[in-house]
Amino acid sequence: MKDEVIIHNLQTVTELEKVRELEALIWSLEDSVPVNQTVAAVKNGGFVLGAFLHEKLIGFQYSFPGFDGAKVYLCSHSLGIHPDYRAFGVGEKLKWAQKETALLKGYELITWTYDPLETVNANLNLHKLGGVCCTYLEDVYGVMNDGLNSGMATDRFLVEWRLKSDGVKRDLDQDGLHVISTDQCNGNLTPVEIHLNLTADKLFVSVPGNFQAIKTIDFSLAKQWREATRKVFSHYFQEGYIATDLRKEKENQYYYVLQKL
Repeated sequence: MKDEVIIHNLQTVTELEKVRELEALIWSLEDSVPVNQTVAAVKNGGFVLGAFLHEKLIGFQYSFPGFDGAKVYLCSHSLGIHPDYRAFGVGEKLKWAQKETALLKGYELITWTYDPLETVNANLNLHKLGGVCCTYLEDVYGVMNDGLNSGMATDRFLVEWRLKSDGVKRDLDQDGLHVISTDQCNGNLTPVEIHLNLTADKLFVSVPGNFQAIKTIDFSLAKQWREATRKVFSHYFQEGYIATDLRKEKENQYYYVLQKL
């Protein structure tokens, strides 16, 4: 994007109403967060960031405080970009601004969820931002009838963005054992065999790079990928592995890097 996108920390009811209007455009009015809730969050340790281009709101990020009984952290609830301005790096810019704002408020950890089969999100969350994951959540949101989730269990990775940590050391060595054996079927990646008895320090978990297209073309294959990756991630996270990166292997084929820490 040639012109500079400016990030602002939004505070007023008028500004937050504009965010809800953008949410309704991106998803639906029913799925947007009520303004009285975002106002309350902003006044109690949370914040809403807006991305502006020529004074037009084109993206937002909404966070609120979390507490698990032992530590306080920031819960990154939602991030949305106007459909006309996607693929220009606006989401990444909002995330870096989120980190800066969180540090100013005293947070050391930000968490959020995403579908591990959405490789665009995985690339941003793990590869670019340096987040990690060791928690797999099964069907965390229940039934969702939007275009991205309809008919599919809403399994999620819980990302941890450790703001003051040097991060997990990423081994750039390409040698690792593949947990899921794959094959190409009608141009789509298919899981063939799952290995749950591997003990190497580094493992690779193959995932397709076109999950939404697979859902459209072959929904049963998409469900196979959900079931296979659920089994693999749940098992190896329980064995002490952590997802530290996503790498591209070939066209429409990626793999997660799991490291034993």
